[in-house]
Amino acid sequence: MNGKNFAVSSMFFILGLCFGSWSSRIATIRDGLSMSDSMLGSVLLAMTSGLLISLPVSGWAITRFGSRTVGVFTIITIAALLALVPFVSSVSQLAVVMFVFGFSYSAVNVSNNTQASIVEKFSGETRLPFFHGLWGLAGFAGAGIGALTIGQGISLSLHFGLISTVAAISALACWRFLYNEPSLEQTGRAFAAPDRSLLNYGLIAFFGMACESIMYDWSTVYFQDVVSPDQRYVGIGFAVFMGAMTVGRLFILNSFVNRFGMRKTLQWSGIFILAGFGTAILFPSLVLSAIGFCLAGLGICGVIPLVAGAAARSSTMAPSSAIASVLTIGFAGLLIFPPLVGFLSDAVGLRYAFLVGVFLAIGTIYRASKIPE
Repeated sequence: MNGKNFAVSSMFFILGLCFGSWSSRIATIRDGLSMSDSMLGSVLLAMTSGLLISLPVSGWAITRFGSRTVGVFTIITIAALLALVPFVSSVSQLAVVMFVFGFSYSAVNVSNNTQASIVEKFSGETRLPFFHGLWGLAGFAGAGIGALTIGQGISLSLHFGLISTVAAISALACWRFLYNEPSLEQTGRAFAAPDRSLLNYGLIAFFGMACESIMYDWSTVYFQDVVSPDQRYVGIGFAVFMGAMTVGRLFILNSFVNRFGMRKTLQWSGIFILAGFGTAILFPSLVLSAIGFCLAGLGICGVIPLVAGAAARSSTMAPSSAIASVLTIGFAGLLIFPPLVGFLSDAVGLRYAFLVGVFLAIGTIYRASKIPE
């Protein structure tokens, strides 16, 4: 791996490490500010709002200033915000910090995907799934470090301070090695309505991100309420899902798409998601539900990396803006479907609410079939 590819890999890893670290200490932060779950929900909504609002702005900023500049600046911003979190004294202050955190996170995400698309252009190979796999691996690392700090009684300020320092120094070290290719990043329009092809990729992202967010938010609850294993095994479903996503992106997806092409790969992604949700619904036992969640993870792992890479090759928009437009449509699925599962669960039970995932999988298969050969 050359220096530039290592720098791009590092930026994905740093972003995952920061996100995993934040996620691992949400309960600590909630308890420190004596927040109710609804208050915490408002804080998380503020972060999601920042993510969404940032997407079109990020696309424009990268077209104007370059993905290297935007990516490094905003990852340092995230590091500073992470270090600030332990010192906020009210829920409203935390909401503001997390709005800017989400805004900056989205900018780094688009910047990283733009850098990764340049790697693909120069290498002629599909590389985005590998980079997204590094993000997942870093998320695991961040969660593991968080669990260790909680177990050892290490303060939130020391934990986040160390992660922030590592993130900022690492991002600065990446600066000179990251791609700076104005001829590739500033072609096409920064603002334009997505064409039919980009809209199709956006719908695939919508279905994929909806499934992914359902698994993030409801997999542990599904195991607890529907599978009902011994309490020691409640977290297995989520762990298997995340493990399958990470392994799929790091070791399987690149070779699969290089051999069979993106259209067939995304069709198989939908088939795996369908099989995964179907297995967990039909056979809600510990082993078979774990297998179902594994299949779902293998299916979901390819959706966002592949559609982001395809968007970057748009002939009508600048790469960063095309990526941002596709992800904007995709994030709508993230906002809509986890709450919908909750409402359906109250009405018909969580087992049958998970049928939403089956319909989303069918949507993925159908929209993937519209991709030109």
